[in-house]
Amino acid sequence: MTELLNDGYPFTVTQGRDLGLAPAELRRMHAQMLLRREFRGVYVDARVPDSRRGRLRAISLVTPGNAVVCDETAAWVRGLDVFSPGARHDFTPAMVVRHGGARILHPGSRGRQAIISSNDIEFVDGVHVTTPVRTVSDLLRKMYRPYALAAADTFAASGLVIVQEVNEYVAALKGYRGIVQARSLAAIIEPKTQSPGESWQRLRMLDAGFPPPEPQFEVVDDFGRSYFIDLPYPELLIGAEYDGREFHTDDLHQLHDVERRDYLSEIYGWRWVIGNRSRIFGPDTSFEDELGDLLGIKPLARWWGAREEPLRRAA
Repeated sequence: MTELLNDGYPFTVTQGRDLGLAPAELRRMHAQMLLRREFRGVYVDARVPDSRRGRLRAISLVTPGNAVVCDETAAWVRGLDVFSPGARHDFTPAMVVRHGGARILHPGSRGRQAIISSNDIEFVDGVHVTTPVRTVSDLLRKMYRPYALAAADTFAASGLVIVQEVNEYVAALKGYRGIVQARSLAAIIEPKTQSPGESWQRLRMLDAGFPPPEPQFEVVDDFGRSYFIDLPYPELLIGAEYDGREFHTDDLHQLHDVERRDYLSEIYGWRWVIGNRSRIFGPDTSFEDELGDLLGIKPLARWWGAREEPLRRAA
């Protein structure tokens, strides 16, 4: 077996030149899956397993001494993917420095200035990172509304934050941009959420004026078999589920979903409203119209989702 490139440690494009690899060669090796791009401008031998330690080593290459890793990048180093769909596979590490500190000009990273307490910072394997609760607070303030809730749900589902802790943290913030959104979303964080799509759909349901569903409700049939429903109203036998591209587009998964729902409908009388990205985002209101008909509630007019994610606001 040949030796790992750079002994298995991540390296920047500049360091690649020292290894005899010009940018064009890096692109070729990446295209041939010989290299894995950790993020823009940083690569590692593709045979090296992905790990938190490896991500931290990569981040340390572009993190100035006065900077703290924050936002989606702080989630990434902890093994969580909370990027918006458009930024998931091509991101630039996010850093923050205290107001008055030197601006971040390091190639391969983006920076901002903000009010940040030492209590909001953890030192993890040589890298300063915002704490989970500070990270969630920032994402709730700064991200597009449905993506912000999905990020917070992901942190809660992983056990990295406690919902009450997040609510108390954002309640204490004064004068921060986006704090109204952060407080409203913090109140509906759901640790039982299993996918971003469920977060988006649950938010659509709540913003339509519908009562909160009961996430991941378990139905046990007469033979002791368990069936979990994403976002149901069990008393009314109404099941709302999200069919995402990642898990529900191939024939096998689609067949499983159809058979499961048909079985619960035939035996127990469940009725279904199925969401997907096109029904939750954009101008099509058929999802909440159908659900409203079953609930006997006229949905409120949509006020998010008819456009793509807006530009990120300043801190």
